[in-house]
Amino acid sequence: MKPIIETERFIIREILPIDAEGMFLLDSDPEVVKYVGHPPLSNIQQSVDVIAFIRKQYQTNGIGRWAVILKADNTFVGWAGLKLVTESTNHHINYYDLGYRFQQAHWGKGYATEVCRAIIDYAFQQMQLHEIFAITDVDNAASRHILEKLGFQFKEIFSFDDSPTTWYHLTSSTGQ
Repeated sequence: MKPIIETERFIIREILPIDAEGMFLLDSDPEVVKYVGHPPLSNIQQSVDVIAFIRKQYQTNGIGRWAVILKADNTFVGWAGLKLVTESTNHHINYYDLGYRFQQAHWGKGYATEVCRAIIDYAFQQMQLHEIFAITDVDNAASRHILEKLGFQFKEIFSFDDSPTTWYHLTSSTGQ
């Protein structure tokens, strides 16, 4: 699979059916999914279904979350990328949301910052987007820190699935 983006340490490409095991390792970890609003996955078929859902987004919206592969050993470490959100969220619709999720063994190494910086550059330079949004659980301090390091501006707290959620915004003029 041809990379969409490459960084010093990563290949960022479409999520493929071969990523099911890595996705299951990711989403079956209670700490990884602590703030995402659903319980840990309990079987690999759920990962297969998630991958099919993401691949459908590629077809329908031309974009979706991407696999993050460590170049050093070709390991799936998580996913990151843009998602076109077509349902109303916090009074916004048809906006691009930056999201990321990494296996716990790869936390604290600067991976999310490196990968998301490359995705932001891609969004503003290749896709010609003018703005990107991101949301996090209000208690997810690590994710909020990453967004702020990337230049996102905290805008407000709103209720998402009956949970207090932060709303972040980045524009091409502030992000570059």
